[in-house]
Amino acid sequence: MKIIGHIETDFKEKFGIPRQSGLVKESKGRIVFEKQYNVAEAFRGLEDFSHIWVLWQFSKAVRESWSPTVRPPLLGGNRRMGVFATRSPFRPNNIGLSALKLDRVEITEKEGVVLYVSGADLMNGTPIYDIKPYLPYADSIRDAVGGFTEALEERRLEVDFPDGLLNAVAEEKRDSLIAVLAADPRPSYQNDPERVYGMSFAEYEVRFKVEGKTLRVTSVNN
Repeated sequence: MKIIGHIETDFKEKFGIPRQSGLVKESKGRIVFEKQYNVAEAFRGLEDFSHIWVLWQFSKAVRESWSPTVRPPLLGGNRRMGVFATRSPFRPNNIGLSALKLDRVEITEKEGVVLYVSGADLMNGTPIYDIKPYLPYADSIRDAVGGFTEALEERRLEVDFPDGLLNAVAEEKRDSLIAVLAADPRPSYQNDPERVYGMSFAEYEVRFKVEGKTLRVTSVNN
């Protein structure tokens, strides 16, 4: 397996990354390529597609051993499921798969080919193995069944972000940060209204509390 590039995102650590690609459409990223694969001809025609499949490495979860069962955070971390029935990073092969919106293909003299994407669920610096076009006629299955995930309610929070704190965030980052917070970055098993959570986003350290369905930002530092 050859690493063909890396993605740049605002997520410097695991906490706060959207649980699946596309859930936070405002989450932006740039895919930059290694010199030997940064060949414009290799991307010819890709700009005509609205979405792409990205195959990547769970680079922070590489282990020599593996377990046949895992505890999905969506189930509160207290039920075991087969690893192949989940998208856990702790797999025999540390391969991730994301369907991302392709905002544009840009070719510059300095960086060569760069793919700008939305809906990213990858940590900054994640190694990329491959790019494939998303094919709506084949990849969208209307009668697909979601297994144990269908019984789970998508968690959405109201975000209380005081203007004084929001103004500390660069304007072009605000919508993405608010959307990430609204998607509830906490693990399912954490529900302490007194706990102050901390999350890295871009160059900011964001702290917040969650009471019921409301997330209140308490501080923003950079």
